Amino acid sequence: MQNSSKVNLQGGKTIGFVPTMGALHRGHMSLVRACREENDVAVVSIFVNPTQFDPSEDLDKYPSDLDGDMTKLEEAGVDTLFMPEEASVYPEGFQTSIEVKGLSEKLCGAFRPGHFDGVATVVAKLLNMVYPTRAYFGAKDYQQSLIIRRLAVDLDMPVEIAVLPTVREEDCLAMSSRNAYLSADERRAAQAIYRALANAADRVKEGKRDAAEINAFMRETLQKEPLITEVQYAGVYDPNTLDDVADIKSEVLLAVAAKLGDTRLIDNMLVKGA
Repeated sequence: MQNSSKVNLQGGKTIGFVPTMGALHRGHMSLVRACREENDVAVVSIFVNPTQFDPSEDLDKYPSDLDGDMTKLEEAGVDTLFMPEEASVYPEGFQTSIEVKGLSEKLCGAFRPGHFDGVATVVAKLLNMVYPTRAYFGAKDYQQSLIIRRLAVDLDMPVEIAVLPTVREEDCLAMSSRNAYLSADERRAAQAIYRALANAADRVKEGKRDAAEINAFMRETLQKEPLITEVQYAGVYDPNTLDDVADIKSEVLLAVAAKLGDTRLIDNMLVKGA
């Protein structure tokens, strides 16, 4: 992978890269299509990264459909499928970890300690393996994309980080590999997440400036749904720092993390006030 990438770069070709953990859905494939269209060479990786899961999470049961993934990527015209072994990513004696301070500790980071250190480390490793011109990520994982952009800038990585819009199911649920864990009833209940975000966005666009009022409205919407077992966060945040916002004056991030049974879902919207 490294040698072929260098040959392409030396030949003046651009390399697009989509890092994934497999179980590819339409959200992933929107990134793949952009990667294919905007670059001379398209590379997709599949690697379920163990360092971003803690012992209580779902590493062992993370969805997998390698045959289906390979068919989708072949049909999309991907040039290279990169599937490194865990031992090649984390060889014996590996002791290095990357921490993007501040951003990694908020929102999801407060509930998944160490998660974003694992994400930052593996993304840095994959970028160093593939040497892409551009790397593609989805806006559903907004915090992750913000951290990766910061990582690339801080470490002078010669790569453009492209963040594409969230792709949604017909019922507006954000595409996620974890949606497969939901029962039919939980799937219907999960629509409350989008409803909370969309209705809060409407209030912001109408000129509501009190973030505490918006926060309360979002939580109330989510907590009315009996199958939502935990609301980890739901509120208005600064889109650059992820800090809480008190008075809405410009563009803000509306973000939610909630659990339905054992399944944790996240979603967000960027919205400008009136």
